[in-house]
Amino acid sequence: MYFLLLTIIIIAFTSLGLPNALLGAAWPSMYKSLNVPISYMGIITAIVATSIVLSSLKSDYLTKKYGSNLTIVFSMLITAVALFGFSMSKTFLISCLYAIPLGIGTGITYVGINHYVALNYEVHHMRWLHLSWGFCASVGPYIMMLSLNYLDSWNNAYKIVAVLQIIVAFCLILSMPFWKKKQILKDEIRIIKIRELLQIRGVINMLFILFFLCSLEYTTKTWTSTYIIGRHGIDIDFSIGHQSTIYLGIAIRRFTLNFLSKKSMGYKNLVRSSIFITFVGIGLINFKPLCLLGFSIISLGLAPILPAIIHYTPHNFGEKHAGALIGLEIASTYVGGIFAPAIFGFMLEYFKIEVYPIYLFVLTLLMVLACEKFNSKITKLS
Repeated sequence: MYFLLLTIIIIAFTSLGLPNALLGAAWPSMYKSLNVPISYMGIITAIVATSIVLSSLKSDYLTKKYGSNLTIVFSMLITAVALFGFSMSKTFLISCLYAIPLGIGTGITYVGINHYVALNYEVHHMRWLHLSWGFCASVGPYIMMLSLNYLDSWNNAYKIVAVLQIIVAFCLILSMPFWKKKQILKDEIRIIKIRELLQIRGVINMLFILFFLCSLEYTTKTWTSTYIIGRHGIDIDFSIGHQSTIYLGIAIRRFTLNFLSKKSMGYKNLVRSSIFITFVGIGLINFKPLCLLGFSIISLGLAPILPAIIHYTPHNFGEKHAGALIGLEIASTYVGGIFAPAIFGFMLEYFKIEVYPIYLFVLTLLMVLACEKFNSKITKLS
């Protein structure tokens, strides 16, 4: 039952990658359908991310009050309903409205599953969880491409993913008896204040790392197709298909790390090597023959940092605040997801698409500074 439940949990978590991957892949066609400037697509991303942030901060309270299994099932059903609504959107305003429950359901599910695995499974299970998300997310752009080519609409891709979410939610319902239930005292069922969490040593620095990490990651996911088409003139179907390699690259590196020696290279070396790989990828996307390879290399660089930080949260900061801290971590990642892609979208009103690599370079440089500051306070993470 232990591994059966883990398998179901991994399937549930990986299904979250599909709607995430569809957002960026849909932009080149969606903004024309909704008859708005392409910069408005960043607003939808910002609304989804804002909803994820707010729901992430409440997730620990809901999980303690109603249990991990019930909370996760309910939030996945919310996500499915939002995807159906999104698929029927005919105007920009309606799309914005359905982006709210899409973010709420995603945020609660994301934090709930990460918290449960961090407390009840090993580090390699956490890596399997996140690498599976990458493999699943890599399918998202292909679903969009097939929908555009054979169903003549980006909307139908969201309907397909909504059906998959409902199927996964049903599997979770069947698995409910297998979930570990931890006794929670009544005085523990409360919303922990953010100020209380920020007073813990190293938390603020960790949040800055995640902020810049996901600013870079979500800007890459959201604007890759637009950049490839706009600067290098690559075919739209090919560019959308290639976007899946971003997620695939993330999954491949996490998969590789799972089969390395159990003796880690160390947190500092892992992060520094990852950042170096990212810089190489950013340099390559400036050249048309190497552009697609460059985006794949960027994804290889970004891959291992997030699951490592999340998994070691209970170890480094204690189980008492682990759920609330993981919620705060996820919130920090999506705050980056709110601002970075949206800011770049508005930048396109004044600059050409060629500024994209410079923007990614600055975000990576800021992540370097945040990592080194964190390293000066926390000398050993594992």
